[in-house]
Amino acid sequence: MEAKNNKKATTRQLLETYYKGFAEKANWESVIADDFEYVGGDMTKTEPVIGKQQYIEIIKRFSQRFESMKVNEMIIEGNKAAVIGNYDFQFPNGQKINGNVAEFWTVKGGKLQSLTIYFDTLTFMNNSK
Repeated sequence: MEAKNNKKATTRQLLETYYKGFAEKANWESVIADDFEYVGGDMTKTEPVIGKQQYIEIIKRFSQRFESMKVNEMIIEGNKAAVIGNYDFQFPNGQKINGNVAEFWTVKGGKLQSLTIYFDTLTFMNNSK
């Protein structure tokens, strides 16, 4: 791993810690900033949800919908990153779907500061009923 003061290494390190824990559904919260900003899940609501605890609650619900996940692609440029995450979803109606989620990150002060995600919300919501 590159020197810790290199922004790319720091961003990569934070994301690797996050996604390792996220895939295991445990131990990902330590890299999230206290004033974390999250936008996703509804294209009509572009105002971010603010706060680490609020994001943890969102992920508790979301984690019930995926069986596994992996990072397909990660592009890092300084304190910004674009990730394509691939998820195996299991919905309450019994439907199983594999899908990609585009995830855009910013890093500030050695923590993950914000995340905006894009995915097929219609299919997700139709199968979550």
